[in-house]
Amino acid sequence: MRITAKFKKKFYFVAAGYFRFFANHALKRWHPRIIAITGSVGKTTMLHLIETQLKDSAHYSHDANSAFGIAFDLVNLRGVTGSKFRWLYLIFAVPIKSLFVKHKEKFYIVEIDGERPHETEFLATWLKPEVTLWVSLGRSHAVQYEQQIRDGVFESLDKAITHEFATLPENTKKVIYIDGDVPLMVKATEKILKKGKTQADVIKFYKKDLKNYEVTPENTVFELKSSLKFKFAEPMPKDMAIQLLMLEGLMDYLKVKINTDLTDMTVAPGRSSFFAGKNGLKIIDSSYNAHLISVQSILEMSKELPEKNKWFIIGDMVEQGFIEGDEHAKLADLIANAKPKKVILVGRRTKKYTYPRLKELKIDVETFSDVKPALKYIEKNTSGKEVLIFKGSQYLEWIIEKLLKDPADAEKLPRREKAAIKRREKRGLN
Repeated sequence: MRITAKFKKKFYFVAAGYFRFFANHALKRWHPRIIAITGSVGKTTMLHLIETQLKDSAHYSHDANSAFGIAFDLVNLRGVTGSKFRWLYLIFAVPIKSLFVKHKEKFYIVEIDGERPHETEFLATWLKPEVTLWVSLGRSHAVQYEQQIRDGVFESLDKAITHEFATLPENTKKVIYIDGDVPLMVKATEKILKKGKTQADVIKFYKKDLKNYEVTPENTVFELKSSLKFKFAEPMPKDMAIQLLMLEGLMDYLKVKINTDLTDMTVAPGRSSFFAGKNGLKIIDSSYNAHLISVQSILEMSKELPEKNKWFIIGDMVEQGFIEGDEHAKLADLIANAKPKKVILVGRRTKKYTYPRLKELKIDVETFSDVKPALKYIEKNTSGKEVLIFKGSQYLEWIIEKLLKDPADAEKLPRREKAAIKRREKRGLN
């Protein structure tokens, strides 16, 4: 089994290298100014923030942040979203498209993930961006880095994940933006500069430079130290201040006048969207994914909401590997600190590790192994005056879909692709 896993990992980069070879022809023909975004969470939101400013002057790697996805994006192709036979099509289509596709935009805004070891490095050494925005650092996809710990390559998951993300700043030409409140991020960039691996300037941003923050289920206002005031038509977490500070710095660097009215910004599905629910319920959907720092961000936001009757619907944090017990136990303390009226847990991990701690802390909590009984409980026990805040996995988007006032809003929920729909259908979630 271990040999098979190692073979799959090696084959991944062999295959990705094939597509990169051809996609690179299109990239060289285009020759854009490349601005890369990386981090554990917040990458897609950062990309959308930049899109509100640069608009049609840039091409954006929407729904593509992997070694394969970015190669496909450069030749205007999408990856495998349905039939596995599409791989055969892509093997022939990418080389052909690479001969003809030429983007005309001035900038390429590209999101780069660190889902597996060496993937960020693979992309960093290829793209060599002019600017990198390293927006966050946490234990996302931790299970992918366990083998590096077992093999003694790194002594901890934090160091392994930090090293992977740091390969992008190492290959950045001009400017690196980081969160100065994250010690591991600061140390990593200091090490890069000390060793002379980059000549880029490292610019740090700090949460203390957020002057004021106001949030409701329907809107958010951020006021920065510079007196810039950003307005959104969705409930945005306070942690977004770092991204807004980076946005301000980037626009200044690019000499682009900044737009602060972001009420028409596209919010990626499942990243803090507001929906009207049945019978007056207010729904905040942040169900796209979850690990500790992203859950903490949403819980911190919930504390600022003026509504009193707040319910948290929390799903398991997946891909945590051998740290999942500790991470889910910490989750309980974060939930309790946010002082919810009610907590609904969905999944075996939250049931095993989070539920006992919440009971110990005397939090009003229910736990379910599946979304169906969780939905029934919510429908039976809500009055319509609640704010329901969703975060995590376990098909929470299905619960939200059933609670929407306008069924058409389901198209704005995460995991609308065919493969995800089929997975829900197999579980009887129609």
